[in-house]
Amino acid sequence: MKKLISIVVPCYNEEESINLFYNEIKKIEKEMNYVSFEYIFVDDGSIDRTISIIKRLAKKDKKVKYASLSRNFGKESAMFAGLEYSKGDFVALMDADLQDPPELLPTLYEIITKEDYDVAATRRVNRKGEPRIRSFFAKKFYRLINRLSNIEMVDGARDYRLMKRKVVNALISMKEYNRYTKGLFSFVGYKTKWVEYKNIERKKGKTKWSFWGLFSYALEGIIAFSTKPLVIAAVIGLAFFIISFAMIIFIIVRTLLFGDPVSGWPSLVCIIFFVSGVQLFSLGIIGMYLSKTYLETKNRPQYFIRETDKDA
Repeated sequence: MKKLISIVVPCYNEEESINLFYNEIKKIEKEMNYVSFEYIFVDDGSIDRTISIIKRLAKKDKKVKYASLSRNFGKESAMFAGLEYSKGDFVALMDADLQDPPELLPTLYEIITKEDYDVAATRRVNRKGEPRIRSFFAKKFYRLINRLSNIEMVDGARDYRLMKRKVVNALISMKEYNRYTKGLFSFVGYKTKWVEYKNIERKKGKTKWSFWGLFSYALEGIIAFSTKPLVIAAVIGLAFFIISFAMIIFIIVRTLLFGDPVSGWPSLVCIIFFVSGVQLFSLGIIGMYLSKTYLETKNRPQYFIRETDKDA
């Protein structure tokens, strides 16, 4: 009996890309005639014709499955929904915009079936076509998070990967609300081989990621996999306590020797503003951790499904 590969495709306003992706992945299916395929499109609350196009594909191709979420929960939740919905012996995560080249799939399959690997993952070796400022901050982010966390995150790593079922089950078993899947891939361990490729620009449509959206996502990753920012805040607090104590001693000595207790008030105001800023910064770090803890304790579901192909 042929092994089954589940292709999980999270979609948000991808009406221009769905058919292009489907046509390309069907070419790969013909090439990989030694395995079976199922395609799981997860519509993440799109407001265009994405779900209509997916339904049309499902009617003509029984291998096409879909789950439409009740609203836009975010890509992390959409990927989690797709992983839970999948039934394959192997599962691949792919974007619909064709920036994840389907032609790499046979190579990924060969790696995890003929070599001693549980995951075959992809990473971009360049960021051609991206704004320079985004590329700059992306590289700095990977350096920063690898220093702050105890797990390794590979620069240029994509969500596009082929995984054995045991890896998928491990990912599904982690029910945390605030998900950072790139970190979870590393957290679960398992032997991973990286396949490199040059960046491919979108065929159709526009990216849904803004600079601030990526910045917020980066903060999610740091908070999810490191408590060192809290340590940094504590160290800064201790340093300022020592500095302030030394300044108190200095002022007392100066006053006793020179009798000039009121000079320097402009610098004092600047110091007050600076220290207040550091305090607010430290409180902000603590607040972010508390907010994530607050959301986790609510134990809310990752997503709600409005309809699936089973309802059709």
